[in-house]
Amino acid sequence: MRHRTLALAAAGALALGAWATGAVAETAPLDTQSAAPAATALERLPSFADLVEKVNPAVVSIRVDEEVAAGGPAGRPDLPFPPGSPFEKFFRDMQPQGPDGAQPRRHATALGSGFLISADGYVVTNNHVVGDGKDITVVRDDGSEMKAKLIGRDPKTDLALVKVESKEPLPYVVFGDSDGLRVGDWVLAVGNPFGLGGTVTTGIVSARGREIGAGPYDDFIQIDASINKGNSGGPTFDVRGNVVGVNTAIFSPTGGSVGIGFAIPSSIAQKVVAQLKDNGKVTRGWLGVTIQQVDEDVASTLALDKPRGALVAQVAEDSPAKKAGIQTGDVIVNVDGKEMEDVRAVSRTVADLKPDTQSKIVLWRDGKRKNITAQIGTFPEEVAMAAASPGDEAPVAGTTKSLGLALTQSPDGVVVQSVDPASDAAEKGVRPGDIIVKVSGKDVTKPADVVAGVAEASKADKNSVLLLLRSENQQRFVALTLEKS
Repeated sequence: MRHRTLALAAAGALALGAWATGAVAETAPLDTQSAAPAATALERLPSFADLVEKVNPAVVSIRVDEEVAAGGPAGRPDLPFPPGSPFEKFFRDMQPQGPDGAQPRRHATALGSGFLISADGYVVTNNHVVGDGKDITVVRDDGSEMKAKLIGRDPKTDLALVKVESKEPLPYVVFGDSDGLRVGDWVLAVGNPFGLGGTVTTGIVSARGREIGAGPYDDFIQIDASINKGNSGGPTFDVRGNVVGVNTAIFSPTGGSVGIGFAIPSSIAQKVVAQLKDNGKVTRGWLGVTIQQVDEDVASTLALDKPRGALVAQVAEDSPAKKAGIQTGDVIVNVDGKEMEDVRAVSRTVADLKPDTQSKIVLWRDGKRKNITAQIGTFPEEVAMAAASPGDEAPVAGTTKSLGLALTQSPDGVVVQSVDPASDAAEKGVRPGDIIVKVSGKDVTKPADVVAGVAEASKADKNSVLLLLRSENQQRFVALTLEKS
């Protein structure tokens, strides 16, 4: 991770034994014969020295020099007050200013890690390490420094590729098979924690497929090898010296390692890096849908045998999905013959598809499977989704006691005016101001439609009813339990 200061810790000496009591103790010579079995056991412990000696020359430190406003990002002081707070204005006014009233600039240095993947000088690191890449220096294991050029970066996976020039071939490492990793396998992390340079830590794979909220393609390897500030962008090696991950984040309440680190799998990094090398950017396949997880309640409401696939909550206008006939409420269960287990599987699979190619998609609609063919598009920089505009609320026009909702009519449709705090709706995040778009797959335009839809589901002896809600520019499905009277 990027950091701007080097924290040093002083270690105090601990006096032990007789020195602590002021006495001098006489000790007998060690019995080396009886200690021999213990030494033999120690000799059997694994050593990573040969492996470290092999890979260390290819692991580098990344230094990024930049100018930032004296007060912090965008010239705003680093204050514990939210933007717009009167305290923020007071303390900002107290900051030193230049003749033009602007915050003075200061020089800052960010430190991270990286690794060479080719003899001609390509270096992999994190996107958050290099930033805009205006002044990047690569520091090798022997202390030599080389200016680097930013080739490309991908914020969605937090990967970046830079290049250095050298007259001699450079040592490098290769990507391994992260898909073959098992929980419990040994791994090594090498990097530049706290600016200390080539530091090696070891541990095991603690978990696979971790989601940490970093983005739509979360699929991290969790490791317990110590990772600290400055390790970001460094490699995670398997015991054969192959790169199986790129260190990118830690979970820590203190900022230091607590044994929970996350690495981008090499199976993802290798594809991203190849595109950055060829094109300077990453091109992903695009359907144009907003999707959400299918839980037990949603699966039961849609008559799915189990929670799987991804529920389509919204379809972008003029998108490949719209043209292919994908509708809100469909569940994507299969893409090109591969069954989709969850939302992440759908996101990653579609992203890996080549734009302008045909893809066979299986949907779950109206209780049965439906096959369609979609022309995959290119993921755009910005996706326009239909959004609800705020309108003046009308008096309460309907209630659904079985759901704990009070409804009102507005120019935008049926609006949730209040939610019973003890209801299933409140527990699942339904909030006043949410707009109800559909009930059990049917469009609703007035509160009476919602009441009728809920009554129909109850009459059919269903345990829950599926609502499509819109808030701001996002839509989502919520399966609400019907309270029996």
